[in-house]
Amino acid sequence: MIVEQLIFIVISFTIFVYMFFRMIQNNDTSYIGVLVLEFIGIAFSFIEVLFRVKLNIVFILLKYLLAIILPIAVIILEKRNGRLFEMLYIQKAKLYLFFGDNKKAKQVLIDLMEKNPRSYKAHRMLAEIYENEGGMRKAIDEYVQAIDLNKKDYDSYYKVAELLTNLDKKEEAAEMLFNLLNKKPEMYQATELLGEILIEKERYKEAVNIYQDALRFNPVSYELNYNLGIAYTMLNDFQSAKICYEKAAEINSLLYNAKYSLAEIALIYKDLEEAEKRFLEAIEEEELSADGYYELAKIYLIKGDKDTAIKYINTAIDINAKKIVEKVKKDPIFIPIMAKISMPFNLEEPEQEEVAKLQEKEVKAKEHLEEMSEITRNLSYNDIKMLKRNAEGKGKKQPEQELEQDWQKERQE
Repeated sequence: MIVEQLIFIVISFTIFVYMFFRMIQNNDTSYIGVLVLEFIGIAFSFIEVLFRVKLNIVFILLKYLLAIILPIAVIILEKRNGRLFEMLYIQKAKLYLFFGDNKKAKQVLIDLMEKNPRSYKAHRMLAEIYENEGGMRKAIDEYVQAIDLNKKDYDSYYKVAELLTNLDKKEEAAEMLFNLLNKKPEMYQATELLGEILIEKERYKEAVNIYQDALRFNPVSYELNYNLGIAYTMLNDFQSAKICYEKAAEINSLLYNAKYSLAEIALIYKDLEEAEKRFLEAIEEEELSADGYYELAKIYLIKGDKDTAIKYINTAIDINAKKIVEKVKKDPIFIPIMAKISMPFNLEEPEQEEVAKLQEKEVKAKEHLEEMSEITRNLSYNDIKMLKRNAEGKGKKQPEQELEQDWQKERQE
């Protein structure tokens, strides 16, 4: 009994002294409550010794709980979560958030930062609250503070870039993302956002480099292969684009945009059988079906099969008359069958609502491929073969006008 009491007093007193010095060291009055409870637990033991009374089981458990178990639990929590008062403030803020009181949660975090301006957790948590409320500029300020305190907080780097993008400060966002990917090149989200910005800004060569670097870490990503194909498309590097689109179509056979792009590339190089096969796959996508049938009609006119061409062009008009009729009227290839095309009387009538699925970059790449296939339609097979060899040899971007001039030059020679 005496040995047990002696061990208890030594351990509890040692913990008490440790907690007291922690309070002095951190200048944190939050420790006072713990010290008071620990003192009460130690007092039970002194009463037991001085008055030689035997405590019942309830007081014995309470003694150990207050003097040893509770302080040790606090020490463990401190080791895991930092300073005690910071931990208490953070938990209090989380409690307010749980009950939907953002105002009080923010005030708790602001109070914490007044006591400890270098509280990383407070800055990060406050940034998330501001972001959820739509206060993007305030959120950026807090995320930047969090990054200053924790240089490895790559998620906050990304958050700042994302918020800058939403504020249409895309050059600043791109710079932030370049820095982030230098530190963490495998971060997929950063690659995706930076690639989007670069393509939108028509910085296609940089986009190619970013996607190629990212594919080293995630080679079976549909999005990376597909987006790399778009970047190559806009650089007029159709051979490289074809490889990327084929990889994307292989990874995800249910997404048809890559197949439509492959069909247009096949048309550019006059591979009609490959183009037909890919368009027949692409028309399963609702948003691509009208254009797919339109392109199939052109293929069959080139082949000399007018009946099939009429069937396909009328199907395209049934799907989206307003769009397809305008294209038919502009394209002289349809003149021989114009009398048998079912032109609607009123194109202004309300049609079925289309669900827009293609992103702006996809629409831009799609239209670019369609324009290039139109430019190459009147070239001979030998012209195309020669241009294909030249493209493989050059391996660099040519603007659309320059490429067309090269084709005309090849034909003259």
